[in-house]
Amino acid sequence: MMHDWKKSDPAVVPAKAANKGSSGPAELLEGRAGPKGNADGRSPCRAQKRGSGSPAAERIRQAAKRNPEERLVALLHHVTVDVLHDAFHSLRKDAAAVADGVVWQAYAEGLEDRLVDLHARVHRGAYRAPPSRRVDIPKEDGGQRPLGIASLEDKILQRAVTDTILVPPYETEFLRFSYGFRPGRGTHNALNAVTVGVERRKVNWIVDADIRGFLESSSNCTPVHADCSNRLC
Repeated sequence: MMHDWKKSDPAVVPAKAANKGSSGPAELLEGRAGPKGNADGRSPCRAQKRGSGSPAAERIRQAAKRNPEERLVALLHHVTVDVLHDAFHSLRKDAAAVADGVVWQAYAEGLEDRLVDLHARVHRGAYRAPPSRRVDIPKEDGGQRPLGIASLEDKILQRAVTDTILVPPYETEFLRFSYGFRPGRGTHNALNAVTVGVERRKVNWIVDADIRGFLESSSNCTPVHADCSNRLC
């Protein structure tokens, strides 16, 4: 059962309370096959809400769930001014500015007109993302991790597209033992699942692996087309 396509071992799911004092487990139940032994409960909220509760996002999620083999196209019309408005208010107010110097408070002045203009540029194909500001974040091993800080307007659009168009269909495809960068999931959920797996199954070894510098090397990018020099990372 564990190696069947899109199947996970039903025994290896969190069924105990997280060791952070919560009365319920950190695992969030998914819409499809619910794991056995999992009590009702919600994950702790993150600093920035991931995932959209908009009607458009829900319609896309339902469509992807009903017809998993069907390709979803022409979804940009779901990015409305209201969706951009929600995306703006989901961003951190103290986020760092980039080269253009625009911060949350400044963009909030005349917000409605700004969002209407952004919406119009996006839908007529005139929007161009400004360059991100690169900063190097120190790592514990003495190295540095490159980080690109997008402009505030680009963050708004990224959040709107991600939460409304990308997250709903892809969430229906992820296996339920996947915890990385998913709405309502985090390291505590993964640790709870590992704990339950160790306690309930005969575990002889545990692998801790990482791919060194994967996103920092251009050699890991895949060409978009054999005759095209552009690459898709």
